[in-house]
Amino acid sequence: MTTMTLRGIDEKTAEALKERAKSEGTSVNAVTLRLLRESLGIDKKRRTATYSDLDHLAGTWSREEASEFERNTAVFEKVDEEIWK
Repeated sequence: MTTMTLRGIDEKTAEALKERAKSEGTSVNAVTLRLLRESLGIDKKRRTATYSDLDHLAGTWSREEASEFERNTAVFEKVDEEIWK
C-alpha cells in the first residue's frame, strides 16, 4: 500500500471532510479514501441516504416530558378486540 501526502487543501474542503468523518463516525483518512475510490469509479457509491432534518429534536425531552408522552400515547398500544373479531 502506498502512502501519499495531499497538499493545498483549502479550509472549506478540510472542514467538510472533518464534518463528514464526524457524522459517519470514522476518520478523515477513511472518508477521503472512500470518496476518492468512489469518484474514480473504483468503488460504487453508497446508496444509503442519511437524513438529518430532525436531529435537532433528538434528546431534547426531559424525563418528565418523555414519561408524559408515553402516558398520553399508551392508548395506541391497546388492541381493540371488537375491531378484530
